[in-house]
Amino acid sequence: MPEQLSCPRLPRRDAAHALERYLGHDEQPLIVADWPEDVAQFCNLLITGPGDMVELRNLTFQVTPMSNFSTAANSKVPHNALHDARALRDHVLAME
Repeated sequence: MPEQLSCPRLPRRDAAHALERYLGHDEQPLIVADWPEDVAQFCNLLITGPGDMVELRNLTFQVTPMSNFSTAANSKVPHNALHDARALRDHVLAME
């Protein structure tokens, strides 16, 4: 399992490269979201400049609506993207 993604607030370009390093350890990363806008925001972060993006391979997205689950209500820090994502991850893994 790759290292935990945890860092202080970064400039956008640095955040994109931190994400690139984090996902670079995974041969086929799967990004699971409960709302389409989350995928759009994630993809937007991958762009580092006009016509330029971080290097990723085989990136897959899955939108899994969770009508019976609130990421914010189950998050350690509600409405914080990282903590909400962890809450969603834990919920999805518990369902498997």
